[in-house]
Amino acid sequence: MGSPYDTLSASALWRSGVAEVDPLAIDGVYLPKFPVTPDTKIMTAGSCFAQHVHRALAARNWAVIDVETPQGPIPRAVLNRYGYGLYSARYGNIYTARQMLQLLREALGEIRPAEPIWTRDGRYFDAQRPNAEPLGLESAEHVMEARSVHLRRVLRAVKRAEVFVFTLGLTEVWRHKESGTVYPTAPGTLAGHFDPEVYGFHNFTLPEVRKDLEALRTRLKALRPDLKMLLTVSPVPLTATATDKHVLVSTSYSKAVLRGAAGEMAAKYEDVDYFPSFELITNPAAGGRFYKNNLRSVTEEGVTAAMRMFFQAHAPDASATDGPTQDRFEDDADEADLICEEALIEAARS
Repeated sequence: MGSPYDTLSASALWRSGVAEVDPLAIDGVYLPKFPVTPDTKIMTAGSCFAQHVHRALAARNWAVIDVETPQGPIPRAVLNRYGYGLYSARYGNIYTARQMLQLLREALGEIRPAEPIWTRDGRYFDAQRPNAEPLGLESAEHVMEARSVHLRRVLRAVKRAEVFVFTLGLTEVWRHKESGTVYPTAPGTLAGHFDPEVYGFHNFTLPEVRKDLEALRTRLKALRPDLKMLLTVSPVPLTATATDKHVLVSTSYSKAVLRGAAGEMAAKYEDVDYFPSFELITNPAAGGRFYKNNLRSVTEEGVTAAMRMFFQAHAPDASATDGPTQDRFEDDADEADLICEEALIEAARS
């Protein structure tokens, strides 16, 4: 009897599956569990990298949901600066599974986040999306009114969705010590004031992330029983770490935890799948070509490669009129246009 490895396919071996293959031509990396078509109603959310996913879907005129962006001849840069057109609702970047779960629980009336309003220079900000109004609002009442509208739109997006595409970005988070409320950025970065007696740092573990994803799936399906989840992990390294570890070590921990949790969810549920954009972009065979000079930002070529993998898997026979050329992908995927609070940590220190 021979070895059980004797009959493996070429894609199961590193040499023939990776080392000897053009990173833009690797087959079999993504084998979808369920179909997603141009007519599938898709809800997007996640970390900064998820903006690439939303833009690529919208650029191809797929049925990506957007329940808050106003209509009219408003420049995309202006809309994006105020949190519109980045995702299916105006929630901004959602870096952790806990933050997404918290948002949905708030929309359902289960909880109310602690310290919901932060201030800066006499202006008022929504602590859960402090970058949505760059200059803040005139009063706390205006913030709460705007948030009430937003929460209704979040529920509207979920009820419309057939597939929820969620990009996991971080495990590190700042939270309210007493209540456990988490925030998309540390207080004091964009607005608010950091008080170590009130706020503390937490780094989520694999069991915690998996538990949050389980709870998120349960609530999503309560609103939309036939909803499917497509999870992915951002290939963007951490800008900074609040642990006592080197940022390289912290990045490896974070991505390993997120990838592990996503993989376990996909293995457990038929209605949950994993899209391997992380693997494609970080592939050693690419020789770093999918990252810009800062070794963090993903190049236009990297984004295009990841989204090509998605579209070829789900709509290989789509006609040319169904989508843009690669040049249009690159225009829509410009990293400089991304709205990313995490990057402000680095900017503040320069």
